[in-house]
Amino acid sequence: MTTEKKSPAKVKPKTKTKAKPATASPKIQKAIDVATKAHAGQMRRNGEPYISHPLAVQKILTEWGMDEDTIIAGILHDTIEDTDLTLDDIKKEFGESVAFLVDGVTKVSQARSGMRDLNTYLPETRDNFLRLLIALGSDIRVLIIKLADRLHNIRTISALPPDKQKKIATETLEVFAPLADRLNMGQLRVELADRAFQYANPKRYQELKTLIETRNKSAAKTIKKIEEEISALLKKEKIDFEISGRAKSIYSLHKKLAKYDQNIDAIYDLLALRFIVDDITTCYLTLGLIHSLYTPLDGRIKDYIAMPKQNGYQSIHTTVITPEKNIIEFQIRTHEMHEYAERGLAASFYYNEQKLTENYRSGKIQHLPTNLLWINELQTAAAKLRSGQKVDLGKLKLDLFSDQIFVYTPKGDIIALPKGSMPLDFAYQLHSEIGGHVVGAKINGKMSNLKTKLKQGDVVEIITNKNQTPKDSWFDKLFTRHARQKLRQQLNKLTNQGS
Repeated sequence: MTTEKKSPAKVKPKTKTKAKPATASPKIQKAIDVATKAHAGQMRRNGEPYISHPLAVQKILTEWGMDEDTIIAGILHDTIEDTDLTLDDIKKEFGESVAFLVDGVTKVSQARSGMRDLNTYLPETRDNFLRLLIALGSDIRVLIIKLADRLHNIRTISALPPDKQKKIATETLEVFAPLADRLNMGQLRVELADRAFQYANPKRYQELKTLIETRNKSAAKTIKKIEEEISALLKKEKIDFEISGRAKSIYSLHKKLAKYDQNIDAIYDLLALRFIVDDITTCYLTLGLIHSLYTPLDGRIKDYIAMPKQNGYQSIHTTVITPEKNIIEFQIRTHEMHEYAERGLAASFYYNEQKLTENYRSGKIQHLPTNLLWINELQTAAAKLRSGQKVDLGKLKLDLFSDQIFVYTPKGDIIALPKGSMPLDFAYQLHSEIGGHVVGAKINGKMSNLKTKLKQGDVVEIITNKNQTPKDSWFDKLFTRHARQKLRQQLNKLTNQGS
């Protein structure tokens, strides 16, 4: 279910160069032939030949611009569990990299039953999660294939019996949609969540769908007028831009209404206008022009360009009130930021297949951008598990699926942190040097314990002393993997200096 609605007012930008997705190469066609033969005679619940599912996964992965091995593994992802084809057969025909990916997706599928209750630490739950962790830790493409698999399954869920629909929909909301969000795959997250919500809570889904449609219809004239006003100003300033309307997704509205006691009038981003421009300088220029027309609401400017979200999302958000007392949100970003916001990891994570295979054989860890450090955490854990070391699975699970909160510096800068973060996490997010010299913290103007969990909207002031040094005991006052990593580096540096 799409939530993107193109508006009439649109100025074409300069042509952008995009990475070309993989095409149906001879190797991909060979995989199609092998999968078609292996799944011969098997049918889906909707009456279609089973091969229609792997081919749909292939199409999704191709649209995401994934590499050839990933697409081939997507075509073959169900063969180990559902056909006579063996992993050795796949390795012989398509190579070690493809075989490893297919094996990883198979392990993730086997682990699904234990993913929703990790904190019970039942042996079977822990073992299932270990399989998932090891599969993910060696190659993140395993997870992308599984997300493509889930996307097609949720698109065809109507063919299943009601009890199965409810189970898959609930699992999608609890696991796969949040995972897509952590990979910053915005389009995927919205579609997974909205399609799943339709089956998990059909009555509520229909209520909110009707509410959004009614609100959007009544606001159409207002939105058109605002588009025309801003477009005229941007054209006058000779700014190339795209403008589109973004309606809030149904599941996002459901979650947000729960935070505002079901008061729809307290939600200002039900409708938003999105501006896509050529560069970062133009993002801020556009923000200034918007504020020259309309009054920004206090505390409603979020600069995710200067301070990206932990999943790498970048954009400027501002909520304004027009002279006619209409409240509307604007989002401003570059073309590159928009591509990443929509497709996330699939848009930016490129693989050298030979290097991946070498790293797997040698046990080396892939190093990812800082906004994806949580994946490095899982990779490190996977390496530890393979060598027989113990791993705190509970903390990894919390980091992976945690909600985000936004807290502020005394100067009003916005800092995004996972829910559960404490003042030391905040300090290390500002800068590792600040984190290493913390002696205290004020929350909303009051001295607070360093073990205090931060809440949405808190104003945090960090008190430092240049003579303070990092302590081992601080690990109990940290929640985020970023802060734990920085503290560990500082402690190791102190140890090396003292030896």
